[in-house]
Amino acid sequence: MLKVKNDREVSLWFGGRGMTAFGLYLLCLLVPLSLAQSVSARSLPDFTELVEENSSAVVNISTTTEPKSGRNRSNGLPFDERQLEQLPEFFQEFFRGPQSPFGGGPGGSAPRQSMGSGFIVSSDGYVLTNNHVVEGADEIIVRLNDRRELQAKLVGTDPRSDMAVLKIENGDDLPVVRVGSSRDLKVGEWVLAIGSPFGFDYTVTAGIVSALGRSLPSENYVPFIQTDVAINPGNSGGPLFNLDGEVVGINSQIYTRSGGFMGVSFAIPIDDAMNVFRQIRDEGGVSRGWLGVLIQEVNRDLAESFGLKRPRGALVAEVMSGSPAEKAGLKSGDIVLEYEGEEVTLSSDLPPMVGRTPVGETASLKVMREGKQITVDVEIGKLPEEGEERASAPATGGEGPSSAPLGMVVEPLPDDVRDSLGISGGVIVSELGQGPALNAGIQPRDVITELNRRSISSVEDFREAVEALPKDSAVSVRVVRQGRAIYLVMKP
Repeated sequence: MLKVKNDREVSLWFGGRGMTAFGLYLLCLLVPLSLAQSVSARSLPDFTELVEENSSAVVNISTTTEPKSGRNRSNGLPFDERQLEQLPEFFQEFFRGPQSPFGGGPGGSAPRQSMGSGFIVSSDGYVLTNNHVVEGADEIIVRLNDRRELQAKLVGTDPRSDMAVLKIENGDDLPVVRVGSSRDLKVGEWVLAIGSPFGFDYTVTAGIVSALGRSLPSENYVPFIQTDVAINPGNSGGPLFNLDGEVVGINSQIYTRSGGFMGVSFAIPIDDAMNVFRQIRDEGGVSRGWLGVLIQEVNRDLAESFGLKRPRGALVAEVMSGSPAEKAGLKSGDIVLEYEGEEVTLSSDLPPMVGRTPVGETASLKVMREGKQITVDVEIGKLPEEGEERASAPATGGEGPSSAPLGMVVEPLPDDVRDSLGISGGVIVSELGQGPALNAGIQPRDVITELNRRSISSVEDFREAVEALPKDSAVSVRVVRQGRAIYLVMKP
């Protein structure tokens, strides 16, 4: 029954209980909101079926390394001492204590034990994991979720991608994961990880893909998947699933200042991982394509100085002697814009593209050279082992730079420095003062080999190039510093 009490209040009576008109108004607002929240909750993914179907193919990997003479670098844990010191005190006591499942603290003579994760990719027992999980291990035990413990042997490793391939001995008709494609991943997509963080078996965590194609300082040949999935020590080597239950990556690294998860995790794309797996299984090792150039990012100023409308591509700072790039005619100052028809947006895009190319194949590169786009065909070589660093240029004396062009004094390049650097010519910076050179980041002992895309072989070449510099415009400077060539941008 509706009863009007006065001009400002209306009461509704249901079973003897009253409600004001304002309460009715709130009810009208809250009911649709509650329904919307219910619909939103139903739209969130349900991971239960995915976990039930795939847990059987995820394994816990425990390793034992017998103490060796002079071994004092490792603490027996699935992470290093520096990371351990950043953990809460409770965890430090747990991992260092005499009852620790990891064999106690550093310096002990007991066998070193560590733990990680992995997953089975073939019914006859091939397992993928990270190299750092099994590196140096004398015994490897794989434990399935039905509590079976099986011995595994190391088939091969690839430290460059932090990959390892194991083979379960006497493995037959084992459960396997479904391998997907990391190329189909999109930023914002839901992903899920199964692993053993801190030894807690079959822990499930979920999140989204935060970014794709990340290049890390430790590895230039892997375009990492970045996620916000909670990953901690012990998750290493475990699978990253999409919502279809397919493995799209191998959890490998985290960015952290505390030793634990801070919201940034990295996974090896499964396409790259399976390529490594097949090479290790079939050939016993991994070979990668090699171009033989040192590259750097193209920023806004460099793009302007090289005539690009926007920053893009990979700037060739140095072409290595005898490399496929040198044989194909690539030059320092070239900007690689496309590789085999695929755009090179960032310099970090190029190494994985080259690395995936089979050795001996010819790749087509679209290159910006002296303001024009040209095509260069390169026969890809095999990536060699890391070579020795070349000697850096020694310091030389010089006069005050106060009246020198661009605020720096240059001198002829000594023959011994030129030979040690393996370059044909240039001038060496002997002193710096306030001016464009200092602002550009040029340092004493830098060797200038190019200014505004003009080759510099002598002091006279340098003076002529300086006199020809345009006013109020950014120009590029190629310098050789500590044996490596880089491009800087100077604004006269």
